[in-house]
Amino acid sequence: MATLVPRYRRSTTDLPAPFEWMGRFFNEPIASRLIGGLPSLLRESSELIPAFDVSETGDHIIVKADMPGIDPKNLEINLSGNILTVKGEKEEEHKEENESYHWTERQFGSFVRTFTLPADLKQDGIEATYKDGVLTISIPKAEIAVQKKIEVKTE
Repeated sequence: MATLVPRYRRSTTDLPAPFEWMGRFFNEPIASRLIGGLPSLLRESSELIPAFDVSETGDHIIVKADMPGIDPKNLEINLSGNILTVKGEKEEEHKEENESYHWTERQFGSFVRTFTLPADLKQDGIEATYKDGVLTISIPKAEIAVQKKIEVKTE
C-alpha cells in the first residue's frame, strides 16, 4: 500500500512563519491537499526536492531519482568513499508577457542531496543514466562488500 507521507524529515527550524501554511492550505486545490498532505504545505513553494530511492542488489548499490524536466547537463554527481552527492538545477521556462497564470505549482531552482551509502564501493565502473525523467546511478560494490556463498563440505 502506498503511503501518503513523504519519507524525508524536516527540522522545526525549516517551518514557515505561523499561519502561512494555513493560507496556502485554503488556496491550494483540494486534490493537492489529499495527495500531498500536510508536509507539502510545510515546505517552501520554490524549494526543489527530487525524490530518491536507494536500493542494494548482490553486487551493486542502485540510486534512482525522479527528475522530470531537468537537463542532464545540469546534473553533477560525485562519489567520495561511500558518500554520494547529487547536485542539479531545473531552469525556469521563459514566461510570455501577455500570459496570465491562474495557478503555478511547477518547481524550479537548484538542489543538493547527499547520501551515506551502506557498503564499500568501487570508484570505477559507476554508471549514471537518465531516461524519461528518471536518473539511475549504478555503483558496484567492492569485493570485500560482496557476499560470497561458502559451500559446506561433509566428510
